[in-house]
Amino acid sequence: MSLLTSHRAGFAPGFTAVTTLDDPSGIALGIWKPAAAAQQTLEHETAWLLMNGAVTLTVDGQKTRLERGSLFDESMQVVHASAGAKVELSLERDSELMVLAVKNPARFETRAYLKVKDEHRGQGKVHDGAYRFVRTAFDGTNAPKEAQLVLGEVINLPGRWSSYPPHHHPQPELYHYRFDRPEGYGHAELGEQVHKVKSHDTLRIMNGVDHPHCAAPGYAMYYAWVIRHLPGARYGVPEFTQEHAWTMADGAQGWWPKGVS
Repeated sequence: MSLLTSHRAGFAPGFTAVTTLDDPSGIALGIWKPAAAAQQTLEHETAWLLMNGAVTLTVDGQKTRLERGSLFDESMQVVHASAGAKVELSLERDSELMVLAVKNPARFETRAYLKVKDEHRGQGKVHDGAYRFVRTAFDGTNAPKEAQLVLGEVINLPGRWSSYPPHHHPQPELYHYRFDRPEGYGHAELGEQVHKVKSHDTLRIMNGVDHPHCAAPGYAMYYAWVIRHLPGARYGVPEFTQEHAWTMADGAQGWWPKGVS
């Protein structure tokens, strides 16, 4: 199964694991709703993405306060640390964090990413059919070279597409979804397979398959995307499926009914 919906008990109170380090992707993804302060020495490279609430993460004595009220309207709030780091979490109010990890013994400097810009992709092309906001917290351009994780978010506008035109890459990836309304939904392609996705679903993307997505009209779709660099094949620019790549060209529009703006 590539669409993951089940949760399992995790390492700490309030933590549920969607995937573990033994997942075919090699990426562990969990959702943590801490009930109290916590501390831990990391065994693996780890990133914390605040979904909502307010917490302070202290990593090897370096304090970072994270606060967020909206996935759709506010910047990413992320801390990224290496194996061996000592972590303490203090809680200001009810909060939810996504916790991501990969097996990586390398040590590197802890970094926080608190002002991640919205990149407007697809605007003005094919009648804004794939206009969306992309946020990249860290990748091969700004993370330590020893890191193996890549992390970002997409805000998929209602009724439109994202991860479009269809693209693929050899590195494994997970998408974790939320919607602005509880009844919201969208469709996710994995090659020729199509999955209906709802809030809290997670999609595993393997084997270099194309993976475009769309949101149902009326529902804004959010997803966090996390990629694992492969040895000798670090993630960079994905490969777009050639037959649909024309939609990226300046001024590309395609057919549209006459007299309809």
